[in-house]
Amino acid sequence: MKKRIFFLGILFLILLVPLNVAFAQNYLFAVPREQVDLYWETNGTLTIEYLIVFQNYGSPLDVVDLGLPNANYSVANITATIDGQPVDSIDYDSPYIDIGPAIYFGSNAIPPGQTGTFRARITNITGVLYTDSEDENYASAVFIPNYFGSEFVTGSSDITVVYHLPAGVQPAEPKWHIADHPGFPDTPTTGSDSQGRITYTWRNSNGNVYSEYLFGASFPKSYVPAASIAEPNFWQRYSIDPEFFIPFLFCCCFALFIVAIIWIGVVSDRRRRMQYLPPKIAIEGHGVKRGLTAPEAAILLEQPMDKILTMILFSTIKKGAAQVAKADPLEIAVKSPFPKDLREYETQFLAAFKEGDKPARRRAMQTLMVDLVKGVANKMRGFSKRETADYYRKISDEAWQQVEAAGTPKVQSKLYEENLEWTMLDPNYDDRTTTVFTGRPVYAPYWWGRYAGTTAGTGRTVISAPSRSTGGGRVSLPTLPGADFAASVVGGVQNFAKSVTGNVADFTGGVTKVTNPPPPPPKSSGRSGGGFSGGGSSCACACAGCACACAGGGR
Repeated sequence: MKKRIFFLGILFLILLVPLNVAFAQNYLFAVPREQVDLYWETNGTLTIEYLIVFQNYGSPLDVVDLGLPNANYSVANITATIDGQPVDSIDYDSPYIDIGPAIYFGSNAIPPGQTGTFRARITNITGVLYTDSEDENYASAVFIPNYFGSEFVTGSSDITVVYHLPAGVQPAEPKWHIADHPGFPDTPTTGSDSQGRITYTWRNSNGNVYSEYLFGASFPKSYVPAASIAEPNFWQRYSIDPEFFIPFLFCCCFALFIVAIIWIGVVSDRRRRMQYLPPKIAIEGHGVKRGLTAPEAAILLEQPMDKILTMILFSTIKKGAAQVAKADPLEIAVKSPFPKDLREYETQFLAAFKEGDKPARRRAMQTLMVDLVKGVANKMRGFSKRETADYYRKISDEAWQQVEAAGTPKVQSKLYEENLEWTMLDPNYDDRTTTVFTGRPVYAPYWWGRYAGTTAGTGRTVISAPSRSTGGGRVSLPTLPGADFAASVVGGVQNFAKSVTGNVADFTGGVTKVTNPPPPPPKSSGRSGGGFSGGGSSCACACAGCACACAGGGR
């Protein structure tokens, strides 16, 4: 019984192996020499003569896939020999290349370890001339010699390509195209053949037969019939293969569509996470809700939460309830007991900083913001969100106008201290603060030492000038450079995000899912859809004077 099961298992594995793999030929050969003679005829057709010397290292070499410029050829116009003996058969289409025949050697296959010389002649290939892209009075003839799949080839090759221009073309009339390939000369050798036709010859004694080498020449149109010269279509003009480009373009568009969907989804999700106000607050009432504090107005304007928390930090410091003990990471020394004039959200703020564990502190901060959002929503019942938002934007703008219009640094500093939280409502708070105070002295607020006396804001110590007596027993306020002052207060928001809230979008998202959760997904209809798939391959063969052979992957 065990033997039977073993036998059936072996049989099953054999059946799994594709026949074309199990019985495939292991082709491996070198091409010591290849010469291609191209005869551009006066009737506008092309004759190609190949001489290829094969040195076989693999299975018997019994076939060659010969790439041709286009499908305008006939098997009846192809003759081929191997070591002087006619080949066995020629198929019009090779299954391994886009355009070109498969030529079978039959009994004349080249044995392993042996050398064979293959010759082929293909006549009367039409549709190989195009108008020169640089001179409309010239016909352009461009050609890529046959090349093989790199997996079948070893070693280097002595490659010669000879252009035989139409009979009658004068030496000064034609022009060659630069062959920009390593090993080939930019300038071909000019000569004439036994028929007196002008020849251009390119040779590379150390080339290979698995690369695409493109050669070209142009000559006056008058030497061939006008009907034999085609105007390049869009694809040929820009050297694009439509069989490759159209699927490629479709794939690119599909990929961009998917990326756009993902990007829109990410942006929408991020935007939605930042929209923490509940929808009911947008239901229009009438009139302005006055009496909101600066942090509450910031909630109404949906300012970033790290900025709102920094506003609360400033307010607790100004009230003497806290001071910055360490700037990076931010640590606050909380006064105990709390001052009696603290608001509820300020008390929650200070209580959160008593949490020694950073995740616990972050959760406490989110709870604070949830309560603050809900409190603002309750206060806004019956009032117009739009009118109220405009009202507090105006307060912020007027606060800045007073600061900017101040006549002296002392007055300016005093106004900024009084309106600090309101100025922070401005979306351009950072830039505006830096612009206003850079280049001038600032009189430090009375509470400045509790905020920036250590390393707050910028992460470096801000040193104030010593207080000076002005006479009469009064002491002047200390001054400091405006740029340092601006950097410190502006950096406070950034430092708060880095040290306390972490990623602001994630922090805000934790609040939003409570205060403004997304609507539930629609119920499934129970239907399911299908899809599609496709595939294909092509060989690029499009150029300004498109007469090029495509044989990549051939045997």
